[in-house]
Amino acid sequence: MPILLSQVDRHQSEQRLRERRTALRQEIRDALLRAGTEREADIAGKLNDAQDHTLAELLSGVAQADIARDAAEISDIEGALARLSAGTYGECVQCGAGIPRERLNVYPTAKRCLPCQQAHEVAGNRSAAS
Repeated sequence: MPILLSQVDRHQSEQRLRERRTALRQEIRDALLRAGTEREADIAGKLNDAQDHTLAELLSGVAQADIARDAAEISDIEGALARLSAGTYGECVQCGAGIPRERLNVYPTAKRCLPCQQAHEVAGNRSAAS
């Protein structure tokens, strides 16, 4: 049974999601600008030994992972905003049960209730181990 969110809850959630999306987009822009000015070859050219070159490659990989993580979070935010528009925000996409406000406050892009999320993660771990 879905938990009915008040208009205030919905508005606050939407505002938080939009603000987070804006911040993530800025983080991605900043990271891409840094990547454009600090290319791995430029960094490696300034470094003296192979260990420093390896460190430069590692830092470049971390930056790419950060961008990928931020992009995935933006995708989750877009999904939550779509559920808000459709009137299904706060409902588990798997079983239809309500997602507690406390969970949505901590994890505003939550699309599953906690039992369904736990089952989803266990199933994902099983398939990854195969």
